[in-house]
Amino acid sequence: MVRRGLLAWISRVAVLLVLLCCAVSVLYMLACTPRGDEEQWGLPRANGPTGKEGYQAALQEWEEQHRDYISSLKRQIAQLKEELQERSERLRSAQHRPSDAAGLGSEPGPPEKPPADLLAFLRSQVDKAEVHTGVKLATEYAAVPFDSFTLQKVYQLETGLTRHPEEKPVRKDKRDELVEAVESALEALNSPVEGSPNQRPFSATDFIEGWQVRELGGRWKKRRLGPGPQAGRSCDRLAAGCGSGGWEALGIYRTEKDKGTLYELTFKGEQKHEFRRLVLFRPFGPIMKVKQEKLNMGNTLINVIVPLAKRVDKFRQFMHNFREMCIQQDGRIHLTVVYFGKEEMNEVKGILENTSKAANFRNFTFIQLNGEFSRGKGLDVGARFWKGSNVLLFFCDVDIYFTSEFLNTCRLNTQPGKKVFYPVLFSQYNPGIIYGHHDAVPPLEQQLVIKKETGFWRDFGFGMTCQYRSDFINIGGFDLDIRGWGGEDVHLYRKYLHSNLIVVRTPVRGLFHLWHEKHCVDELAPEQYKMCMQSKAMNEASHGQLGMLVFRHEIEAHLRKQKTSSKKT
Repeated sequence: MVRRGLLAWISRVAVLLVLLCCAVSVLYMLACTPRGDEEQWGLPRANGPTGKEGYQAALQEWEEQHRDYISSLKRQIAQLKEELQERSERLRSAQHRPSDAAGLGSEPGPPEKPPADLLAFLRSQVDKAEVHTGVKLATEYAAVPFDSFTLQKVYQLETGLTRHPEEKPVRKDKRDELVEAVESALEALNSPVEGSPNQRPFSATDFIEGWQVRELGGRWKKRRLGPGPQAGRSCDRLAAGCGSGGWEALGIYRTEKDKGTLYELTFKGEQKHEFRRLVLFRPFGPIMKVKQEKLNMGNTLINVIVPLAKRVDKFRQFMHNFREMCIQQDGRIHLTVVYFGKEEMNEVKGILENTSKAANFRNFTFIQLNGEFSRGKGLDVGARFWKGSNVLLFFCDVDIYFTSEFLNTCRLNTQPGKKVFYPVLFSQYNPGIIYGHHDAVPPLEQQLVIKKETGFWRDFGFGMTCQYRSDFINIGGFDLDIRGWGGEDVHLYRKYLHSNLIVVRTPVRGLFHLWHEKHCVDELAPEQYKMCMQSKAMNEASHGQLGMLVFRHEIEAHLRKQKTSSKKT
């Protein structure tokens, strides 16, 4: 009994000791813990006010700290605004440094100066170009011509796809370039350094005299200024009913490929017959290496897809070139022929099989389709018929001649998911016109010479193209609703232009369109028929050669008169 009581008493004492140790530890931790910001939310201190007064004091203390924190944030925001404004001024100053280096004047900026080597390079570019003095040239062909422009049009000598002596600058880079040149000129004219205190500000009104110019939705509009019944009327260019309202002031520019672009802009001055001219120069920087790649095209197979209907003789000529360039020289080619109808189909298949046997060539596919010929449908079916891994497609016509070098160009300018290749081929003129008469026409290999007398760059054609099958499928392929001649290739080209893929468009010397007589059927829609006739006219001969045909009767009459007069004498 005594032992049991003793044990019970010892256990109670042990429990009390444990509780006492825990209490001491808690008090020690509370006393040693550092006071933080959260203490303001804790209970009032033991020696401070208690109850309602303690909570009010804590709340007041917290509000004061919150006000201090808000004041600190406001000071930081003000400081950040000052830094942002300062950096913006530095950026604007840096953008005007090239014109400062050229001595053309600009807005005064901070006293900071660009690096000496950059200034020296920009000055050297201006000195090399024909800005201050001319350069002696060997012949008239060495001169770099100017293009003249207004805010609406560019008048150019080196015409491109539009083939017009005047161009509405639809290309974004050219439009933005000219707008930036005008805006830079206006900024320089309105600089306090350039003008007097009482000078009125210059605007685009002074670039085109008598018209106020505004850019609305990417289009420049003009509004007649001054009093009169037409004042304030909105005009799109010099439309009918807008009046003659003044002349368009001169703006010219030209680009020297290795130096930069020179702009000369003329503005209306303060007085009548007074003008202000600004000369601006956009120097080109040194060449920079962007990327270096090692490419191996040894295993890159090209699937040449040819849509066809009849035209047995042209197919025989095509297979002769195919055997030499693709089978004998290249060897990494698959041929897919998509044939429409059954007329002359056996002859075409016989040519294909004979080539296969003679050259031991098995990489070909023959697909027969019923119905009316449709180039877009034939190419689309041929591309989707392929069941192997991702393959490079070359959409080709039966009247195309290409070299083995072009096949490597096709491989090098395409990349799945990144690049498609739209080569500009050289189109052959009518050999019967070029060489006078059919007896003098040389062999085909001798006709394929790139000269203005023998053909032209077919920059309006988008039918021959290299692209990977995955890109063709992802873009949606051809529009199969298009019937007849033309249109489907342009539609596909525009799809790629609207995508994130890089479109490589360039003339190539190993791709030729062989001349053949073109027939434009009456069933075509008016727009398609017009396109077909334009293509037919351009395929026959050069401007000079067609002129000789038109005036051949006058030329022959002149020769007869010369012979008659020589006999009399």
